[in-house]
Amino acid sequence: MTDEPSSDQPDFPALSDKELSETLDLMATAVASMSDRIDALTRAADKQIKVSTDARIAAFAARDQTDPKAFGQLVGEVIDGEIDENLARMARMATDLLKVSKHTQDVLKKAEEDRSAAQRAIWEREQKVAQFKARLPWFGLGAVVLALTMTLLLPRFIASFPSGCAALGGIWQTTTTGVNACVFYHP
Repeated sequence: MTDEPSSDQPDFPALSDKELSETLDLMATAVASMSDRIDALTRAADKQIKVSTDARIAAFAARDQTDPKAFGQLVGEVIDGEIDENLARMARMATDLLKVSKHTQDVLKKAEEDRSAAQRAIWEREQKVAQFKARLPWFGLGAVVLALTMTLLLPRFIASFPSGCAALGGIWQTTTTGVNACVFYHP
């Protein structure tokens, strides 16, 4: 092999130590700058990946929340939980209202029966009073007749006994025919 340079590679002169040191410093500065930029880009990429991951998680959560079937089932469970208690309470209230209504109907029926009985009793008393009022003149006439009869007959009845005769102011005597009689003498 010959020491001649090959024709496809250009000829570069060899660098001096100073130039080589400056070149190395420039390369180190460029590498450090590129490293800082790569670190910044890595942080930005990490942030973008995190945002992308959060967005994907949020998208899946939104999809799950907006899934009509899952959302409907969740809503159904919540409604069932809330409504079941209310429906049970309403059923108890309806039962209680029916009991109270039946009791009220029974009380009203009893009150109506009592009112009817009271009205019937009042009507019967009024009928008796009307009958008594209709008979009252006859009682009065009967009382007058009785009083007159007693006025006429009572003294005769009382005088038929010795003690009654004495009470009336008469004297008890036996007549010539042998009959006892109450005799009144006038002075």
